Amino acid sequence: MTNEKIQINVNSEIGELESVITHTPGAEVENMTPENAARALYSDILNLSVALPEYNEFNAILQKVTKVFEVRDLLSEILQNEKVKNNLITKICRAEAVGDFCSTLGDLSNEDLAKQLIEGVEMHKDTLTKFLDNERFSLHPLPNFFFTRDAAFSMNDKVLISRMASKVRERESLIMEAIFDYHPSFATQTVNPVKLYDKSGKASIEGGDVLIAREDVFLSGISGRTTSQGIDAVLEFLKTKPGTKHMILQELPYQPESFIHLDMVFTFLDKDKCMIFEPLILKSSRHITIHLIVEGDQVVQIKEEENMLTALRKLGIDLEPISCGGHEDIYIMEREQWQSGANFFAIAPGKVIGYGRNTNTMNELNNHGFEIIKAKDVLKNKVNIEEYEKYVITIEGDELSRGGGGARCMTMPLSRKAVDW
Repeated sequence: MTNEKIQINVNSEIGELESVITHTPGAEVENMTPENAARALYSDILNLSVALPEYNEFNAILQKVTKVFEVRDLLSEILQNEKVKNNLITKICRAEAVGDFCSTLGDLSNEDLAKQLIEGVEMHKDTLTKFLDNERFSLHPLPNFFFTRDAAFSMNDKVLISRMASKVRERESLIMEAIFDYHPSFATQTVNPVKLYDKSGKASIEGGDVLIAREDVFLSGISGRTTSQGIDAVLEFLKTKPGTKHMILQELPYQPESFIHLDMVFTFLDKDKCMIFEPLILKSSRHITIHLIVEGDQVVQIKEEENMLTALRKLGIDLEPISCGGHEDIYIMEREQWQSGANFFAIAPGKVIGYGRNTNTMNELNNHGFEIIKAKDVLKNKVNIEEYEKYVITIEGDELSRGGGGARCMTMPLSRKAVDW
């Protein structure tokens, strides 16, 4: 284990990236079948042999520009502590009501246990009931885990642990919480807002819905994955922090599933630019925007705003919107949004990563001064990104995008440099 301590520090979406957590997809993706894909929250099954080279290209770009931690390595390292190992096994088995074989998990090597907690634990058909059970796994695989954005998210100097909307992803949050609580590489406190503050039993919140606009301005979707009760739990946490805090909240439709999180329709690109799915962010009258202000430990304002851009402008964040899919054709806009065309990840102000397949979106970015650079050209040293002030590094995403997320979804930033606003 490394002795280096990473101080959690995320006060924007665009500050120069200093460290990030990713998870390279593995056998858990291929342990899905057409039969159980819907339960795993997929509308399709991924081909790992196609998705993996795409992902490796993406991860190689991140490694070129910042410090990258892998979930599987971090998990394996904290499992060296017997107390942590036993505690995590107990929590997982209790959450998933599979206590009958849990004692055997503790006998696995740390690497094997980390592998099985992610890829799934096959059911031993040693009783009649299990023999007759159509399930292949006692602990199901975690095919969504390469979307590391969701299970935990950095907010200022803390890591907030999500309450996932679906029980099939609950283990992801338990693993991330254990990593941040016990791995010696990280200096932070975890906060589990739903566990601490929710009394309704209806709260869920996922990191894909939460964007840090500025150290005092937080955005969130109200979505199929993040409930009003989940946001209220985060609100209670914000009341424990001094000063004035702002939450700008955007209602999202529950269908189609591409509107799963706010970052599928709105992401930050630069100090003065953002990517939007225009029909929802600027033209929807059915999905309201709410601006909520917390002064100290009191909510002093909740009011409806015209849209997110107007609300941000009032706070001194003046953003020019760039439209996912362009402006001309609503069907192209919808198709590219479906393919995670609004989901960009900033590695520095004006320097972002996204899927190259969304050609109309790329044209819009190019028209707004972003150089379009292929990841493979960066990795082959054909292009020196240091020579460009504003760019999009395009990754191949024909298979990855079928998982329902983009570059922002696949990253959990730990620290970013301050932005010179």
